[in-house]
Amino acid sequence: MSTHQWRGVIEEYRDLLDIPAGTPAITLGEGGTPLVHSGWLSDLTGGEVWLKVEGQNPTGSFKDRGMTAAVSVAVHEGAMACVCASTGNTSAAMAAYAAKAGITPIVLVPDGKISASKMAQALVHGAQVIRVRGNFDDCLKLSRGLAEAYPVALVNSVNPVRLEGQKTAAFEVVDRLGDAPDFHLMPIGNAGNMSAYWLGYKQYAAAGNATKRPVMRAFQAEGAAPLVLGHPVEEPETRATAIRIGNPASWALAEAARDESGGRFKALSDQKILEAQAALARNEGVFVEPASAIGVAGLFDDLASGDSYSGATVVITVTGHGLKDPATALEFFGEVREIVVDADIDAAAAAAGLV
Repeated sequence: MSTHQWRGVIEEYRDLLDIPAGTPAITLGEGGTPLVHSGWLSDLTGGEVWLKVEGQNPTGSFKDRGMTAAVSVAVHEGAMACVCASTGNTSAAMAAYAAKAGITPIVLVPDGKISASKMAQALVHGAQVIRVRGNFDDCLKLSRGLAEAYPVALVNSVNPVRLEGQKTAAFEVVDRLGDAPDFHLMPIGNAGNMSAYWLGYKQYAAAGNATKRPVMRAFQAEGAAPLVLGHPVEEPETRATAIRIGNPASWALAEAARDESGGRFKALSDQKILEAQAALARNEGVFVEPASAIGVAGLFDDLASGDSYSGATVVITVTGHGLKDPATALEFFGEVREIVVDADIDAAAAAAGLV
C-alpha cells in the first residue's frame, strides 16, 4: 500500500506559489505542522479552538516556510550568499537552509537582544553572525544596504517570496478543517506572518477551496506595539524577544489584512504573555516561546473584555518552540527547588506526594 509522504511546502503547493517556474526546492521537510484541537480553550470559549503548532518545523519556528521559498529562489537566480536581520528565528532558519543549499549565510542581530538558543542555531549552521549595537530595525537597514551594494540576497520578509512560503500555513489550516476558521489569532512582530496568512486565505477563498475568510486578530507586547500605537517605537522592549520590533517591515500589508478581515491589533503586558505560556504548557502539553503564547494571552484578554467566541471556530498560531528560549520560561517560575532522595521507593513516593 502506498502512502503520501510530506515533501515540504514548495512541492506540496508549488502550483499555488508565485515563484519562478522550475525553481528546485531547497527543503528540510518544512510545513505539514500539527493543527491540535484544544479541549481546554474550547471549553473556556464555548467554541472550537485549534492550535497551529509551528514549532514542529525543522528549525523550530514558522520561519522555515518562508525561508525554503526565499533561499530556493535566491539559489535559482544565482546567489552565492544571503543576508538577514533577525531577532533569532529568522537567522536560525536562514542559516539552516543556506547550509542545505551550500551558500553563505550572513546574519545581523541586535547585540544582547537574542536568546542563546537561537544564536546557537545560527552559529552551528555556519552563519557569519554580526552583532549590531542597535535594535532589529537598525539590523534590517544594514541588511537592506548590504543587499543593495553587494552580491547577496536579502531574505527578510520584505522579500515577497518569503510570504509565498509562509502563506502555505493558511492552506494547511483550510485543508485540515475543510474551511477557513471564523477567527485567526496570532503574534505580530515584523508583520510578515499575518500578511502571509491573509494572502493564503484570500487565495484559497478565490479558488473556491474555502467559503469564507477569517477575522484576523494579532497581538503585540506593550513595550513593542507600533501597530497598536500607530507609530514606530524607537526602543522596543519585551521579554517576548521574537516580536521585539519597533518598525515592522510589512506594516502596510498587516494593516490591510486587519482592515479587509474586520480584525484588530491589541497590546498585552509581558506578565500576561508569560502566564499564557505557562498555562498552555500545563493544560495542553504545548511548550512555546514567549512571543508564541501571545495569541493565547490575547484570547484570554478578549474573553475578560467581554468578547465572545461562542460557537466559533478559532485557530491560534503558536509560532515557535519553547526550546527557543528556555531561560525566560525558567526565570518566570523563579527558583525551582529540586528534590533529592536516596535510591529508595518509599522516599521517591513521599517526594512525589503519593503518600
